[in-house]
Amino acid sequence: MEILQLGEITLKWLNGGVIHMDGGAMFGVVPKPLWSKKYPVNDRNQIELRTDPIYLEANGKHILIEAGIGNEKFTKIQKRNFGVQEESTVAEQLESLGLSTDQIDIICMTHMHFDHACGLTKWENGELVSTFPNATIYTSQTEWAEMLAPNIRSKNTYWKANWEPIVHQVKTYEDQLVIANGIKMIHTGGHSDGHSIIVIESKGEKLIHLADLMPTHAHQNPLWVLAYDDYPMDSIRAKQTWIPKAIAEGAWFTFYHDAYYRAIKLDKEGIIDEIKRIRPE
Repeated sequence: MEILQLGEITLKWLNGGVIHMDGGAMFGVVPKPLWSKKYPVNDRNQIELRTDPIYLEANGKHILIEAGIGNEKFTKIQKRNFGVQEESTVAEQLESLGLSTDQIDIICMTHMHFDHACGLTKWENGELVSTFPNATIYTSQTEWAEMLAPNIRSKNTYWKANWEPIVHQVKTYEDQLVIANGIKMIHTGGHSDGHSIIVIESKGEKLIHLADLMPTHAHQNPLWVLAYDDYPMDSIRAKQTWIPKAIAEGAWFTFYHDAYYRAIKLDKEGIIDEIKRIRPE
């Protein structure tokens, strides 16, 4: 369990599961000879992507950023297509921290695509129920509206199994929302119309969680956007705004998907500080 100490806030990465997605789709129009130098690819042209929620405590509240892929949410064909080789152990890891899923107070969902939201629900006695029954779940109003009425492109990534059991727990916001002292969600659009980022500040230190605008350390270039992005020009504009800002402020970039880094700091030349994921032998 990797840890980032940001001022008075401690962030811990939990095991939300792993998927393997097509490398070409994850890097859009960028030629493979370029992106494959920066991020490893397997013989099926897939790249390893974690789905690991970040746990933190602030203002006495137990908070998760994202929810992982959960358990038993994929068919055999989906497991093959999405390269699911490992499912969530978030509940067990929370238990190791002396917590239960019932004690999570807040979940910050940057967006509601299946690879972020499957972990919000679980199977219990043959029906789907909330995994975190006492949590308030935040996402942008734009994201929630699109999820409820998806377009022809986005409908396959918003699964009713992930949101129908938790409707009563959801609160939405328009442009930005202060979740707790020093923790803010900001709507950016791009990857999805309702996509948000998360900014955390504590004791003069700062991090920016760009979610799927910059899903891995290899996506630093503003033009390296995903083929999965519904609004790629919005992604580019958001990256052009937030990446230079974070670099100038000496902020950490944190990741949900990166299989190799949990967090990095950048300058104009590249990585200047890092927290690497501890990879199993």
